[in-house]
Amino acid sequence: MIRRILILTLLLLSAAKASATVPVILVVGDSLSAGYGIALHSSWPDLLQQRLRRQGYGYRVVNASISGDTTSSGRGRLPGELARHHPQIVILELGANDGLRGLPLAQMRDNLDAMIRMAQAYQARVVLVGMYLPVNYGRVYSDAFHRVFVSLAARHHLPLVPFLLQGVALDPRLMQADGLHPRAAGETTVLDNVWHVLAPMLRTQPATDK
Repeated sequence: MIRRILILTLLLLSAAKASATVPVILVVGDSLSAGYGIALHSSWPDLLQQRLRRQGYGYRVVNASISGDTTSSGRGRLPGELARHHPQIVILELGANDGLRGLPLAQMRDNLDAMIRMAQAYQARVVLVGMYLPVNYGRVYSDAFHRVFVSLAARHHLPLVPFLLQGVALDPRLMQADGLHPRAAGETTVLDNVWHVLAPMLRTQPATDK
């Protein structure tokens, strides 16, 4: 019995050590990354993990996205996520809920800027994910909203996904009835939008099942 317990303990320690050495891609987002309204395994971060494995990249994707999150709430929880996971790459997908709620763009810019700096302080590389608002929010506000992402990417020299829902947002076959969230059928296109920017940042790691 004692021998069995010792073997089990060693196996658990070995698995924990192996997991700790696998580089992490941390996704910090809102419902667009949390898989709102679809099966969890269909969300683009889950599809990202599957693609990484298929192509021999030994990264582990941690999806720390929460439906309804704003940049303010993301800013508050990011330090804990960074301390827990020590990611090599942070994909920052927040701001849509700020825009939909008409929150001050200066506040959104400040929150995103702070989150970028936090991640960089952990030596993580940051991918910034941009968004556009629905046309009914008005051209002036919508354009200013999108410029926040463009200007932050330029200021911090970050790779930018210009629009997460490019090729999906205006296609009713790929969008849910609310007009805001992709169906499962649209998630591969969403992933492709991210992958186009993310792939050049990756280096091949030993494939892992973690």
